[in-house]
Amino acid sequence: MTGVVNTVENVVEIRNLWTVFKSPDGEQVVHRDLNLVIRRGEVLSLVGGSGTGKTVLLRQILGLEHPEKGEVSVLGRPPGHFRGMAAANVGMLFQHGALFSAFSVLDNIAFPLRELKVFPDELIRDAALVKLQMVGLDPQQAAKSPSDLSGGMIKRVALARALIMDPPLLLLDEPTAGLDPESADGFCDLLSGLHRELGLTVVMVTHDLDTLFDLSTRIAVLADKQVIVTGTARDVIAYPHPFIHEYFLGGRGQRAMEALHEKR
Repeated sequence: MTGVVNTVENVVEIRNLWTVFKSPDGEQVVHRDLNLVIRRGEVLSLVGGSGTGKTVLLRQILGLEHPEKGEVSVLGRPPGHFRGMAAANVGMLFQHGALFSAFSVLDNIAFPLRELKVFPDELIRDAALVKLQMVGLDPQQAAKSPSDLSGGMIKRVALARALIMDPPLLLLDEPTAGLDPESADGFCDLLSGLHRELGLTVVMVTHDLDTLFDLSTRIAVLADKQVIVTGTARDVIAYPHPFIHEYFLGGRGQRAMEALHEKR
């Protein structure tokens, strides 16, 4: 991909990115001259084999890790420059929720707002309760500890925390991992509804083909240390590459596509 244009419609722009892990045994190049644009309002899913650096890419968009070379731009700025209120531009749902075990549900959701130290406690509490209900949980869950929650509820609390500051960009790392099929379907329905209602731009890493087909408006495939193709599921499946053939056209992929057609 060449000639990336910086416009307000491009929420994330990644140019000529290199990710290199260094160890006593030498260097491992994970990404080489990787380019990707994420457009406003889409749900873009990152897929790829093990070791292709999907979650690493999410962490670079968030500013938790930095590439060896190249540029990452989020809403026109380097992600590491987001501090204070500007950090509200990006919300992150980590794979296992990453809730604080010593905090209640409400305090977990409220944590990012409390860290700013600019809002009164009553306002923070009200905002956290609104987000709790937004993700489909009853206010009676607010006083519970994370250890008292099911896997699906942990995901919802973590999502409420990611949304507490109303970010325009939401990053999801394996959002349905560890959930049973019914809980995963419910969580996908929730994410789809929030995407429409809030006008979110979503970047998602997932291995789950049902989640991929349910939520994605566009898919980016990582292979050969680059993004080899982006497009709709139909566009991506038509691209000739061994990983794509195995991933999408194997038994699991065929079953997921048949289930998608049945839902529609």
